[in-house]
Amino acid sequence: MALMRFGFWIGNGHRWDEILRSGVRAEETGWDGLWFADHFMPGMGADDGPIHEAWTAISALAQATDRVRLGPLVCGNTYRNPAVLLKQAVTADHISNGRMVLGLGAGWQENEHRAYGIEYGSFTDRFEKLEESLRVIAALRSGERATFDGDHYRLEDAPLAPQPVGQLPILLGGGGEKKTLRMVAEYADEWNVWSTPEVMVHKSAVLGEHCERLRRDPAEIERSSVALLFLVDTDAEADKLRIHDFGRPSLIGTPGQLQEQLAAYAEAGVDELIIPDFTLGGGAEQDETLDRFLAEVAAPFRL
Repeated sequence: MALMRFGFWIGNGHRWDEILRSGVRAEETGWDGLWFADHFMPGMGADDGPIHEAWTAISALAQATDRVRLGPLVCGNTYRNPAVLLKQAVTADHISNGRMVLGLGAGWQENEHRAYGIEYGSFTDRFEKLEESLRVIAALRSGERATFDGDHYRLEDAPLAPQPVGQLPILLGGGGEKKTLRMVAEYADEWNVWSTPEVMVHKSAVLGEHCERLRRDPAEIERSSVALLFLVDTDAEADKLRIHDFGRPSLIGTPGQLQEQLAAYAEAGVDELIIPDFTLGGGAEQDETLDRFLAEVAAPFRL
């Protein structure tokens, strides 16, 4: 049976003391990764509410933990110059002693672009900028001073000093089959997507086709998936929840039913399954659900 890592995605709308407590406790209880969204405002139709900035929070969590991998899931490329973003990621990598992952995506949340005066552009514009950013990052990580003259970004004899402590993997987020997965095949060390096992199998096959065209071994790319968690005690509770459309891939069921779903993710080639805190209730209720998930559901699948 294939084994997986298990990551915990901490919502960035909580008070800082709650974020810190959740992150430290997740490490202490055995989770493998801590993930944090890169947004400045709530999305999905809600404009109000507190949102903490990702890199500041991730760097603080890096100082407060010793073992877990950490990273943004994922940075909106439109928000920062890629050279500045890489400097932020490298500094966080030093704080964490090499545990950082640099997650990137094209950017999608229009309301915060509008509110903060950040250019949004067309779908094509955002993906062109993302690919150029990946080329800038690769040039800076070459170990030499980098000069780059692109359509959107420029470098002039630019250094990257210090270099990362660890590998600082590049993770690309998203499931677009023409653009995103082609860029994953060309530039990424890891790939993340919200998915069911069936979707992961399909999109992994598409990724494999891109890798074949680029003459890259798809096994070099780690895969992670995100799904909401609903852990219940009875079949009746699970059946009642399954009636609802939560808008995202979801793990719903008793511990035994959830183990069957995890087996399908493992079979689909998922290297890390990431659980957001969105449905966990917070506080003692969240703690109990996370502990039960690791002990009663995930234990046979853990690396």
